[in-house]
Amino acid sequence: MIIGVPKEIKLQEHRIGLTPDSVKILHEKGHKVIIETNGGFEAGFTDQDYQNAGAIIYKDAKTIFNDSEIIVKVKEPQSEEVDMIREDQIIYTYLHLAAAKKLTEGLIKSKSICIAYETVTDSNGRLPLLAPMSAVAGRMSVQAGAHSLEKNQKGRGLLIGGAPGVEPATVVILGGGVVGENAAVIATGMKGKVYIVDKSRQRLEELHKKFGDKIIPSESGNTDLKKLVSECDLLIGGVLIPGASAPKLVTKEMIKNMKRGSVVVDVAIDQGGCVETSKPTTHANPTYLVDEVVHYCVANMPGGVPRTSTMALNKATLPLLIKLADQGYKKTLKENKNYLAGLNIYKGKVTFKGVADALNLSYTPPDSALLD
Repeated sequence: MIIGVPKEIKLQEHRIGLTPDSVKILHEKGHKVIIETNGGFEAGFTDQDYQNAGAIIYKDAKTIFNDSEIIVKVKEPQSEEVDMIREDQIIYTYLHLAAAKKLTEGLIKSKSICIAYETVTDSNGRLPLLAPMSAVAGRMSVQAGAHSLEKNQKGRGLLIGGAPGVEPATVVILGGGVVGENAAVIATGMKGKVYIVDKSRQRLEELHKKFGDKIIPSESGNTDLKKLVSECDLLIGGVLIPGASAPKLVTKEMIKNMKRGSVVVDVAIDQGGCVETSKPTTHANPTYLVDEVVHYCVANMPGGVPRTSTMALNKATLPLLIKLADQGYKKTLKENKNYLAGLNIYKGKVTFKGVADALNLSYTPPDSALLD
């Protein structure tokens, strides 16, 4: 099968869909891999690295889209890429369609087969292709928050860990999933006063076993969130509903009651954000102020550490890609319900309910769609 990897064109996105090691595995299995020139340069992979692995270097994305049966990316197709997608072409990438109606409509019109990393599941109902980037984003969220708390970034002028005789900053993490756990790794390492809010008592118990008294677990049903948010210095939004829009847990009123110079890092921004005042930003201009509260809402946080992110992502995404290339998408998806959960758009139909519900579009169950 012909697998194409265009260079990412989203602003400040430096990851790439495949590493040279992944290309080598695919090449040895008899598949043709074509890479856009300098596609992996910012992640530390040269054209020569890819050629040594067996890839063919193409000069432009248009030819890659034209010649490939599978397109492997990291971020959702941008508008100029959507125009290049062909009917029956497999698009394998992060999509986050619940917060992107225009993109969804474009992919429907293309009649392509779109498999989203973020909705593929495992036997335990977890999201193994989303997890590595959630881990990276969780860890980065506290780094970004710590930087944003500095006075020259319009923050409160606080050091998360405080200083001898000075209290540490209060960090509130919404969501105890992969993002929240990894945010806690960094926040506790920085010696902050760390709250983790989650609706699952069992999950909070697991986190308490891991972190001990370094965290304060708070069950959402028993927590005065308005009060907790008003008292915190750094708020991390890490709440996720797979494939659907993030719930707006923090209202505009709660933001108004936060301290001047406190910081919000909304990691859920790819799915619309879990804070009412959140809007997507970029690595070039990552923050803005609302009611004197600093908001950091970069929609592709792991793109800031592209080498780490690309290698971590490939470990998760490669097994399904190999299956798709070796035996085709129909056999692969029909055989494995966890892979089938990744099918978001199929030849003009929305096949993921969370996306259909969020965008008020007609829904076709994926197994039914594959019978056509």
